[in-house]
Amino acid sequence: MMSVRRIVTGHDENGKAVVIADGESPNIVRPDNRPGVEINNLWLLKEAPSKPLGEEESVKDVQIGLLPPTNGSVFRVIKFPPEKDWINEVDPEAAKASFASIGAEGASDQDAPPHPLMHKTETVDFAMCVSGEIYLVLDDSEVLMKPGDTCVQRGTNHAWSNRSDEDCYMMFVLVDGTFAE
Repeated sequence: MMSVRRIVTGHDENGKAVVIADGESPNIVRPDNRPGVEINNLWLLKEAPSKPLGEEESVKDVQIGLLPPTNGSVFRVIKFPPEKDWINEVDPEAAKASFASIGAEGASDQDAPPHPLMHKTETVDFAMCVSGEIYLVLDDSEVLMKPGDTCVQRGTNHAWSNRSDEDCYMMFVLVDGTFAE
């Protein structure tokens, strides 16, 4: 099992670059109906452009859902455990409840998708497989991602499916957006 370490830099009273935080993720979310899934929220930007010399702590003691704030972004690492022992128990209502538990009530709106945890959000998501492997499931196709593989997920319907016997760790930056009209 991999722990997620977060290092944050800042400035001391003389303007010198220093480490202001170094430790495990200060904000871990465990969604309902997703055994073993851990969302390690590492940093939250409330707006763009950001203020690099602003807040020293953006996620500790803050409730963070799936989505970034309006005009903001969120940086996180998600642990996806193997799903084979529980995925068949996730019906459409359980999927909707899982997304609702992380503040994304409308993300899952299909009753019979190719994967029960299909969802889409008004975000651009930058994703990278850090360890393990995972399938990116789309409406009519899927792609196996392995360490070093990246994905720019542009508001499309998708799911992440770990069919292996090992945990998969994925790094994400989600940027707020709107669907084109």
